[in-house]
Amino acid sequence: MKIGIIGWGLEGQSAYRYFGPDHEYLIVNEQPSDKFPTGDNVKIQFVDKEKGYALRGSVTDLSYLDGIENCDKIVFQPTAYFNLKKVFGNNQDFWAKATTAYDIFSEECPSKNIIGVTGTKGKGTTSTLIAKILQASGKTVHIGGNIGTPILDLLPNIKPGDWVVWELANFQLKPASHSPHIAVCLMITAEHLDWHPSMEDYVQAKSNLFKYQKPDDIAIYLAGNKYSEEAAGVSAGVKIPYFANPGAYVREDGMIVIGEEEAEIIKTHDLKLIGQHNWQNACAAITAIWQITNNVDAIRQVLTSFSGLEHRLELVRELNDVKYYDDSFGTNPDTAAVALAAIIQPVVLIAGGYDRGIPMEPLIAAILKDRVKHVIAIGQTGGKIAELLKDKGFKNVTTGPNNMADIVRAAKEIAEPGDAVLLSPAAASFDMFKNFEVRGSEFKKAVEAL
Repeated sequence: MKIGIIGWGLEGQSAYRYFGPDHEYLIVNEQPSDKFPTGDNVKIQFVDKEKGYALRGSVTDLSYLDGIENCDKIVFQPTAYFNLKKVFGNNQDFWAKATTAYDIFSEECPSKNIIGVTGTKGKGTTSTLIAKILQASGKTVHIGGNIGTPILDLLPNIKPGDWVVWELANFQLKPASHSPHIAVCLMITAEHLDWHPSMEDYVQAKSNLFKYQKPDDIAIYLAGNKYSEEAAGVSAGVKIPYFANPGAYVREDGMIVIGEEEAEIIKTHDLKLIGQHNWQNACAAITAIWQITNNVDAIRQVLTSFSGLEHRLELVRELNDVKYYDDSFGTNPDTAAVALAAIIQPVVLIAGGYDRGIPMEPLIAAILKDRVKHVIAIGQTGGKIAELLKDKGFKNVTTGPNNMADIVRAAKEIAEPGDAVLLSPAAASFDMFKNFEVRGSEFKKAVEAL
């Protein structure tokens, strides 16, 4: 069989491993890579120039796709979706052969105990909480997807009674044609509008997590978030809100409770995770778990010990009574605002990055509202942030510098004992760094070097 793989990212590479070496391959990619496989059975095509750190699916030279339609089976990374629509339109012959890692896994997984988690932010934290609680309850659990391990790499080890926790981004869901047994949608805010043609298209992609559910499936969504409600609303399954009854929510006394009987789970001040946004993540995880087991001890064990994922409001160190936080995963204005609300000290904020055309007003409002004493504005959006702040009368702004070591040194000079330095960029990283992980790692390296 001749297999075409479109995109040589993590999912493309996992598809190659999944199908194995006993096939003929045409692998096409938007740029060169030193990780391409070699062999007489492999042909490689790419655009003959580096495209930098920009989002995949953004090239205009689509010649790299030439001949892909002649393959017997085609697996594409979802970021190529709009490129493929430009070239193949509604060509039924092409799309009948085209699939994704998402759909392959959905069709081949021997277990139907699948929990899919999506939303704009909080997916990784919520997915990890769910997986850890299931493990603490004695279940065999596999976690993957957008959180790190490509989902096809998990497939050979999954048994029928196992549980799968699957973190899913908008890209993976855009072409999806299956839905998991339990689907969870966290808060949705404007994101990735440099790829999606509209906010409506972004929400529609998220809704595919629920679109193919059956009446005995479960749809969990954030009460009061209209986009989350809209996404889950397409489900034919049982719909359960969280942050509202009958899902898990925070009672007036600070106790997280669930169900009509208000089963008491844990006080918010006992959560290891900091920030009120993590109350939502905890409630989402509890609501999902409650559909499987009512093991309160396991829930409490995890919620009192898990302090969070890397680059998500991660405390790097404390130096001279100044705390340094890495929130590089905060790639839009709303999530940066959430991070600011979670920090109780006066803040020196490092913000700015790749300009995706997302309005910065939520960030500006949060800066003016919360305890921000100074802003170091960096990257493509740095000038925009500085101008918006100065228009509002906020003068404590430094623009630049253009490398992380200088940025951190500048923050150290400004910060005083009792302050916090927070990297929460409110923007993607592609103008200066390969991804948010590299940006966060560079920040931590610079902080540790102080």
